[in-house]
Amino acid sequence: MTALALPAPAPVRAGPLTLWNRMRSDEPLFAATALFLALLVIPMLAAAMIDPRLHLGENIWIKPIKFAVALSVYTATLAIFARFLPAGTTGRIAYRLFAGAVVFAIAAEMIWIGAAAAMGTSSHFNVDEPVWAALYPVMGAMATLLTTASAVYAWQIARNRALTIAPALKTGLVWGLGLTLPLTLVTAGTMSSLNGHNVGGSGMGTEGLWLIGWLRDGGDLRVAHFFATHAMHFVPAFALALVWLGRPQAVRAVQLVALGFSTFVLGTFAQALAGRPFLAFIG
Repeated sequence: MTALALPAPAPVRAGPLTLWNRMRSDEPLFAATALFLALLVIPMLAAAMIDPRLHLGENIWIKPIKFAVALSVYTATLAIFARFLPAGTTGRIAYRLFAGAVVFAIAAEMIWIGAAAAMGTSSHFNVDEPVWAALYPVMGAMATLLTTASAVYAWQIARNRALTIAPALKTGLVWGLGLTLPLTLVTAGTMSSLNGHNVGGSGMGTEGLWLIGWLRDGGDLRVAHFFATHAMHFVPAFALALVWLGRPQAVRAVQLVALGFSTFVLGTFAQALAGRPFLAFIG
């Protein structure tokens, strides 16, 4: 008897739903936080369309929208990278308490920034009103706490000897995550000490680069801060590209790019402190 030839099963394709299910399985708290923050952008966009109030020349809801997007990307990235942690890490009580503290800090930041927007005032660098002046250093501590998650992940991935990914990719993850905290502390700490992000210039949102808002008439420390917080994306992305190009062992190349990226961040930092705009030729 001749056996019937059955069609081969269709290959499984990874899509957004597959990625979401993996994130939710590996780190449910950070995955849920990322989704909530992404959805939170919708009502804030609606608020921006119906609320005409401006602060420093910019709609008052733009800042909380930017923070919601940034923190959604941050927690989604951690949820994706959680698969590279040592087995059992996310189930430990110490880790769960730490992750809960990070999410609490994120919630506090969003409430603080959103409340300031609703009241038509500044959240950051607001030392003229006693309540906001008192909240500012507390929120600075919260911001530091939530950023430490990147350093914790870097340390845990570095010590995971059972990890079977390409050496270049592991190096990219460790260096990218590891650089995020110190570079962010330098840039954000300087803005806090100067009580503002602009060095020279008007500091008005109307004078900023389209969409991003970086100042064109003076130095803007937010440029260096932006790149600092995204070290956890840029360096691993380069490492992943090397793997795709067939160079999974190119650890030294990843390390050199990580050092080069740090130099670039510090270069934009020095440029801002000198009162010069980033990409001045754009106008």
